[in-house]
Amino acid sequence: MNIYEKLPISTIVKGNSYVGRGIVLGMSADGTKAVSAYFIMGRSANSRNRVFTVKNGEVFTEPFDASKVEDPSLIIYAAIRQYENRLIVTNGNQTDTVYEGLAAGKSFSEALESRCFEPDEPNFTPRISGIMSLDAKHPCYEMSILKSIDEVGSDCARYTFSYPAKPGLGHFIHTYVCDGKPIPTFQGEPERVLLGNDIDAFTKELWENLDADNKISLYVRFTDLNTKECTERLINKNN
Repeated sequence: MNIYEKLPISTIVKGNSYVGRGIVLGMSADGTKAVSAYFIMGRSANSRNRVFTVKNGEVFTEPFDASKVEDPSLIIYAAIRQYENRLIVTNGNQTDTVYEGLAAGKSFSEALESRCFEPDEPNFTPRISGIMSLDAKHPCYEMSILKSIDEVGSDCARYTFSYPAKPGLGHFIHTYVCDGKPIPTFQGEPERVLLGNDIDAFTKELWENLDADNKISLYVRFTDLNTKECTERLINKNN
């Protein structure tokens, strides 16, 4: 086994009916762009009743049909925000927690100390978060997962992973290993992903290999590290 192998994102997600929500952070193969992606999946009608919207450079989850919303607390949130030259990506309203923490002078991990996994027993969905520095000279990123330490949600285990950005390398963290009852949460380190230079190719590869029944929305952004110009792609299953 080559622990340094980089796998195409399609190889990782294909055939897995439920990886939940996922974050990819890394750098394009030519070393010029920061790569970020976030997707959501859902099994219940409430979870599937969502779309991504972009407002002033920030990405939000919103109901597709507001009349059918059952519980907005865990499905409606700002998924992507930027604080100065740092891009924040998370699977819940801890996006705002990180943003406010940075504004108060806290680090990424310090900002998340006030949060824990989601209160959706028996799954106790992990909170996954990422932050990427868009500094052209020293691009880097961190990923975090906050998950239940046991099957009854008695306490929170906290893991933070820090990476220098390297050309052609990304890391992928997601909430679940696969479907189940209860759903098994993500295990181990974020997975190493092979990244190219083509945003359309990456977006298509990821979207087409997510489970057709359970995928909901995908957002991909390539940010030029020198000019800070952003190229983005957005796909919603609910149009």
